[in-house]
This record gives sequence, C-alpha cells and structure tokens, in this order.
Amino acid sequence: MGLKQDITNKVTEILDTRFDTEEVSYVPDITNSKLTFGNTGLQFEATVLYIDMRGSTALLNTHNNPVVAKIHMAYFHTIVRIAKALGGEVRSFNGDSLLVFFQGTTKTTLSNAVKTAMQMKYMIANSESGINTLLVKYSAVDFGIGLDDGKILCTKIGLGRDSNNQDLIWIGNPVNRAVKISDECQSPYHIGISSFVYSNLNDDVKFSQGKDMWSPVTFSYNGKTEYYYKTSYYWEVV
Repeated sequence: MGLKQDITNKVTEILDTRFDTEEVSYVPDITNSKLTFGNTGLQFEATVLYIDMRGSTALLNTHNNPVVAKIHMAYFHTIVRIAKALGGEVRSFNGDSLLVFFQGTTKTTLSNAVKTAMQMKYMIANSESGINTLLVKYSAVDFGIGLDDGKILCTKIGLGRDSNNQDLIWIGNPVNRAVKISDECQSPYHIGISSFVYSNLNDDVKFSQGKDMWSPVTFSYNGKTEYYYKTSYYWEVV
C-alpha cells in the first residue's frame, strides 16, 4: 500500500469512527493510559492561563543562539515555578508560549490563576524582582497573558510508534479565548482576563485599597464583540 492510500485510510477511519469523551477531575498528561491514538479524549474543567513571550526574532537578530537559549531558559524557569507554586498544571511548551491549567472552577482556583499571572508580571517586568535586571542586561522580555475558564478536551495525537512524534492537544473556547486575550495585551497591561473570570474573583485579586484593578475593554472573538478586563497591576513575590 502506498503512502497516499495509507494516509487516506487512516483519515477515513478517524472521521468515520465515534469519538468517546470521558469527564475527569484532573489535568491529563502525556502518560495517561486513557489517552490513546484512537478517537478518545478526556474532558475537564479549568481556568486556562496562556502566556506568550514576544520579540523572539529581535532577540535572534541581537544575540547568538546560546544567549537566546539562556534567556528562554530563565524565562520558562520563572513562570513554571510560579505556576506550580499556586497549583497550576503546566502543559504545552510551544516555542515562546506556555499553557497552564488550574483544575476546577471555584473562586479559589480562578483567583490563584490570576494571582499567578500577576506574580509572573512582577518577576519578569518589575525592576525590583531581581530577575528582571538580570534579563534586561541581555534584553527586556515582552509578553502577554490571557485567562479564561471552562470545559477543555484533551486528546493524544501523532504516531504511537515514536515518542518524538506524539503530543497532546487542548481543545475548547477557554483555550482559544485565552490565546486571543493574550494577543490583545500590551505593556503595561500585560494581563487580560475574560468576563467570566473577572466576575468570579476573590476581592484580593480584584481590588487594591478599595480600587478596582481591572479595566473593561472590548475585543472580537468568534465574530462577536466581547469584554475582557486588563490590568497593569502585579503581585509581589517574596
């Protein structure tokens, strides 16, 4: 059988076979035995934090590859440590971006996700954080963070015969909306959250000395105008 027919047969099998979804109360990982290369997926509810570092091309034009690698290592080490400290499950390193999931939809999980974003901003962008001044010696790091909450479907893709050719994909409006909000965020408003997240926050990540830290703005999502909320505030890491 030729390659063309082999691919056609597999695509036909995928599209013609029922897709089975199981609801779970955790964030899946690549080792989960319930995730096969068949039409199966695990669906969970979580707050999605998407962070994207910008300006990689400019970095490559300014520094050699080893220096750029060190900047990325320092950046990812910082955001992963903060995410895990507040209960986030880190997934999907993809170039300059990262997905973090905070399983469940409670005021605590929503607020922890937002606090994580505010602490990331402090460590990367604030001159008092310690690492900001270290990074700036090479290049200031620009970034945007978007957050939304809801149901997410996880499934495994690729070729099971080779561990280098398989991964998980994360499907659902919360992921797409978080990415879109991240794209909208510009310094000093590095963080944006959906209306749902904003409406369900604890007061400590919503107000500072009685003042609302978040400003409503509109953006286009799926052909419709929606509100999201942006902030220039940060949360100090001690």
